[in-house]
Amino acid sequence: MTEALLVSNALLWIAVVVLAALVVALLRQVGVLYERIAPAGALVTGNPLPVGEAPPVVTVRDLAGVPATVGGASPDGRSTLLFFLSPSCPVCKTLLPVVRRIARDEAGALRVVLASDGPPAEHAAFVREAGIGELPYVLGAELGLAYRVGKLPHAALLDGAGVLRAQGLVNTREHLESLFEAKERGVASLDAYLNATQQEVA
Repeated sequence: MTEALLVSNALLWIAVVVLAALVVALLRQVGVLYERIAPAGALVTGNPLPVGEAPPVVTVRDLAGVPATVGGASPDGRSTLLFFLSPSCPVCKTLLPVVRRIARDEAGALRVVLASDGPPAEHAAFVREAGIGELPYVLGAELGLAYRVGKLPHAALLDGAGVLRAQGLVNTREHLESLFEAKERGVASLDAYLNATQQEVA
């Protein structure tokens, strides 16, 4: 009886040691994968506006029909995040909670403006349904044309002087947050920064 108990304890300890070794090996592999997989930046497609230059100032209208100017230097020095969306875009709806969180958390340094095109009544209903009435919402095809928006959701980040600092197609929270990372690093996009870093290493 005692011998059987000792043998079973020995086998259990062996199993624990083997499992611990497997966990350490798996953790090491996760670390290697984390280093190899770079964060995804916003996708820049087509013929984008040049980063580092001021986009044209565009006058559009909000949902109430009041003229609103987008672009140029910000009177309060805050940066501006333009988020181009559509009521029929499911990815846009998925990202709205992230956009609202960014607008709330960065209110002192950032102004978020939602931009789209189409019948005002349709967008007013969308704003009520999505609960985003606290965010400025402007309509005008000329704004999308000025920023060369090809696909949605698209975002553009302007600094307080009205200079374009980052832009691109944003399908995920990581894409959206990469715009701020690109602005902080002073690069056109996170992908450009990673490519430059890899070339320096090579």
